[in-house]
Amino acid sequence: MSKSPPSELRSVVLGVGACLPDKTLTNADLEKMVDTSDEWIVQRSGIRERHIAGEGETTATLGAKAAERALASAGVDAQSIDLIICATSTPDYTFPASATQIQAALGIRHGVAFDLQAVCSGFVFAVATADKFLRSGSHKRALVIGSETFSRILDWQDRTTCVLFGDGAGAIVLDAQENTDGRGVLASRLRSDGRHREKLFVDGGPSSTGTVGHVRMVGKDVFRHAVGQVSDVMLGCFEDCGISAADLDWFVPHQANKRIIDASAEKLGIAPEKVVQTVQLHGNTSAASIPLALSAAVADGRIKRGDLVMIEAVGGGFTWGAAIVRW
Repeated sequence: MSKSPPSELRSVVLGVGACLPDKTLTNADLEKMVDTSDEWIVQRSGIRERHIAGEGETTATLGAKAAERALASAGVDAQSIDLIICATSTPDYTFPASATQIQAALGIRHGVAFDLQAVCSGFVFAVATADKFLRSGSHKRALVIGSETFSRILDWQDRTTCVLFGDGAGAIVLDAQENTDGRGVLASRLRSDGRHREKLFVDGGPSSTGTVGHVRMVGKDVFRHAVGQVSDVMLGCFEDCGISAADLDWFVPHQANKRIIDASAEKLGIAPEKVVQTVQLHGNTSAASIPLALSAAVADGRIKRGDLVMIEAVGGGFTWGAAIVRW
């Protein structure tokens, strides 16, 4: 007798959490450190302040706190997690993966934990990856974390980059479920194009220089790509779901630059009041920026159960991706 086909599993968001370092660095503080001004920073990026990791705060410690808060939000025990993916470009060590350090901090001794590196697109890539694991049936419940300490790889004499980035972590709990009433990760599209390394990169690494290196960026080229080239993944997600931008309840993009966020939303026809922005308070926290923004929007009541949410990001490499989630 033939077996019935398996029921369709979906990856449903159970909870979200965030962790920001205690130290806040304002634009006024930066004026004392480098040749810049609050007006210059706000006009070009929309950023007014950012958080900077202090002594004892690392990508893994921030990620673990965000994960604990996501678990509390979800109302589930850490021992129910069998998959941890940490999106980061600033791991505590070359190895082991920061995800394994988070796993240990949470007291989890089973399952699998690994880092994923797609720079600022990392959280979108991690959500898409976890979704594949959960829908395959191989794993049941995942922590998807974005955690960064970009302050540790900034050249604090380079005013074009040091004013843009901050530190922090965010996390969500994803659960493999049947009969979800339409909730869960509905679509994801990912892209990469390695020809653009020199436009946004770190000028160091274990295999090339034996050093950590610093962030280097050609801002105009990054802006052009972020606005002009990444709409393909967003339109692809709309097509996969059979919807349009008008159907979204919320657009939660990577929080790199207010001008990029505004231009991207306008290009796709997404109403400004549907766009979640936290860049003014956090700066560009790379892979942490989307889960930090999600956490803020859930905490203040904007994102509610059943809402249709699109996340989207572009990162060095270039990498870019989008996903649509029914909350």
